[in-house]
Amino acid sequence: MTSDPVTISVRGQVAGPAGTSRLFAAGSADFASHQAAFGPLPAMDRAPLIDELLRSGLDGRGGAGFAAWQKLASVPVDGRRPVIIANGAEGEPLSQKDAALLHSAPHLVIDGTLIAGQSLGAKELHLYAGAAQLAPVARALKERGEARIRLHEAPDTFISGEGTAVVSAISGGLPIPRDRIGRLTNSGLNGRPTLVHNVETLGHLALISRFGSAWFRSVGTGSAPGTRLITLSGNTAGPRVYEIPTGVRLTEILVSTGVDVLSVRAALVGGYHGTWLAADKLDAPFSKEGLAPVGARTGAGIIMMLGSGSCGLAATADILTYLAGQSARQCGPCTNGLPAVSSLFARLAYGDTKGKLPQEISRLAALVTGRGSCAHPDGTARLALSALMAFGSDVEAHLHGRCEALR
Repeated sequence: MTSDPVTISVRGQVAGPAGTSRLFAAGSADFASHQAAFGPLPAMDRAPLIDELLRSGLDGRGGAGFAAWQKLASVPVDGRRPVIIANGAEGEPLSQKDAALLHSAPHLVIDGTLIAGQSLGAKELHLYAGAAQLAPVARALKERGEARIRLHEAPDTFISGEGTAVVSAISGGLPIPRDRIGRLTNSGLNGRPTLVHNVETLGHLALISRFGSAWFRSVGTGSAPGTRLITLSGNTAGPRVYEIPTGVRLTEILVSTGVDVLSVRAALVGGYHGTWLAADKLDAPFSKEGLAPVGARTGAGIIMMLGSGSCGLAATADILTYLAGQSARQCGPCTNGLPAVSSLFARLAYGDTKGKLPQEISRLAALVTGRGSCAHPDGTARLALSALMAFGSDVEAHLHGRCEALR
């Protein structure tokens, strides 16, 4: 993850029913601007908050897309004090949305953390993010005299932001995922019920708590309401962070941000654990339901463009090499399977014309899927398989010693 400046594009006004500028509506990171834009911190009990989140349709913005209301409702009311963790760790190299949010709107994330904590009666609140992102949050906490939220530095690794890795790191252990025996909401930090929410999700929660579910649903679509942050990057520009209405078509996003769609050969949607989509698939809506028919997911809101003069197989091989090196080395699929997939893909991308390489990559990808201690093998396999499909004609060209991008 880089701490370089990020371009933030926002439009409209937060109070307007059709406005799409919401998370960054304060216009400044200071507390006075935040209060002027959003007003005082609301108080919401558990049941009303769950109901409002349910009606809003807000899903998680960290990658998994789990319904926000359901996560909150799954925290048991059994006398154990729950823990709230705001997760701003962006181990994903293509994502900078959480960094942009924590730098430009830290008070909104703090609000969401406090509201979630109050609704559950939590006394222990944590925020976990990279070192560069903790500095603006620390300033914001000092500015409002808030000492309840403890800050924790996330290491710059791909898997450090996975929920169980977050809990492990905060408890003093290694920032690596653990076997998923049970839900964190039942037994997380020190065995207590633990709600881990992405910082963008908490920002939206803070807005819904103030303005209501109907306001949240006034943009976006019926099945994909509200706005979301995306990180757009590629050969010619980026990374840039935009706040968009959920459900906008990929082509509309590219055109509205000044991209020449005809110059885009493909796009990696969802990040390094995402899916390559060829140019003829880029009219899909950017939402869970809109991307499902083309085999993709919104993930953490990542879109990386591949220009017409770039080789998709080479780009994929380089990403797979990185992902194989980011393994926690806890299971066979990661320790042995991912390096094998990476090695085979590099051979295909960089000159080996052995005809069975695509079949062998597919076979190994299928073997590691569903067998890992965490989702890292699954996501890596998904990337490899999507590249074989999106760049199918180039696979054939490489097997005959040619490359479509270089012709």
